[in-house]
Amino acid sequence: MSPQQTFVHSSGAPMYMETSSAPTNIATIKYWGKADAKWNTPINDSVSVTLNQDDLKAVTTVAASSSFEKDRLWLNGEEEEGAAANKRFRACIDGVRALATAKKDADGKVLVTKEGWSRMKIHVSSYNTFPTAAGLASSAAGYAALVAALTLLFGAKEEFPGQLTTIARQGSGSACRSLDGGFVAWRKGGEKADWSDSLAEQVANEKHWPEIRAVIMVVSDAKKDTSSTAGMSTSVETSLLLKHRAETVVSKRMETIEKAFLAKDFETFGQLTMADSNQFHATCMDTYPPIFYMNDISNSIIRIIHAYNKWAGKIRAAYTFDAGPNAVLFTLDEYAVEVGALMLHYYPEFGENYVNNPDFGMKIKAFDLDDGLLEATAKTGREPKSGEVKMMYYTSSGPGPQRLTDTILNLDTTTGLNTYMYKK
Repeated sequence: MSPQQTFVHSSGAPMYMETSSAPTNIATIKYWGKADAKWNTPINDSVSVTLNQDDLKAVTTVAASSSFEKDRLWLNGEEEEGAAANKRFRACIDGVRALATAKKDADGKVLVTKEGWSRMKIHVSSYNTFPTAAGLASSAAGYAALVAALTLLFGAKEEFPGQLTTIARQGSGSACRSLDGGFVAWRKGGEKADWSDSLAEQVANEKHWPEIRAVIMVVSDAKKDTSSTAGMSTSVETSLLLKHRAETVVSKRMETIEKAFLAKDFETFGQLTMADSNQFHATCMDTYPPIFYMNDISNSIIRIIHAYNKWAGKIRAAYTFDAGPNAVLFTLDEYAVEVGALMLHYYPEFGENYVNNPDFGMKIKAFDLDDGLLEATAKTGREPKSGEVKMMYYTSSGPGPQRLTDTILNLDTTTGLNTYMYKK
């Protein structure tokens, strides 16, 4: 830990601070349903693509000081009352702190003993650069950033590979996959009583398949009606399709899609990604009462992508939807502008900053779509209409959490209180 991360609280007590950013991830084989609610473990394996933090990330500052009266948490500038008692929040703080090491200065003098960390309260301020709770895995990025920042703060050392992912998973299940970049699998575990084998491992890093791109259509940036936790619980209780999926379908899909990613086989990768998204939402429909995460706009995007692929004679784009209406379209660099232009044609921009990447925005506006493609996709019944998609993100695969310097802090360096203000 560099000296710049040590500050003096207004009371005169030392205050130790770290900031980390972490990415969101989008599952291509979905996790849905908990095997053990206490440990927050899944009924099936899953695998995801980590997205680039230049476009979507959570940024979290953590501070520890003996001068703090209680643990406190601010999300997107607003304090979360009662956060100190939240079991997910506590699991991450206490889990990482149990792996703490002594903090020393440049001369080797011990400033904080391993046990000393437990006598300090923690302040946390975190924000997302993308919509929260709308089905874009914002909690995954947030809890991954929390664990990463706490790891830096406490100088935490794993007792076995992947241990930190088992802690992040107790905050938010898919957060375990955001602690690595590239293509990351979450092995469900269950052979060990403490579920320490339910952890994430990297299948391939972000440099393995650099041509992978994602075009994200934000159909809604509102908080979803049914939380993932509530939805999973109801699905496990009532959906026979979910049980069949977990026991029979997922293991084969995991094996096939991991091989496809390593082989850079987009045809297989894309087909499985779409099939698994469809089946996940089918289990939501099979839940009683049914859960509706997608809407008519989501369904229109699906129809257009299938018409596009049929016109192309191969899979050039693959959709996937998490627990929300927003479409993530995976494609390759060579087709990304065409895919973006097709989406822009049917879901025209409105307002400012409709496309997060200005250069990509200019390219898709200037791209001439093939007349045959427009004819093929028009048969889906979709008519161009603005306002039904709020924003379009263009991004790639990226690395796991990054340590940020002391010039990027969400907490005041003399009071330890939140300084981040949500920018609308």
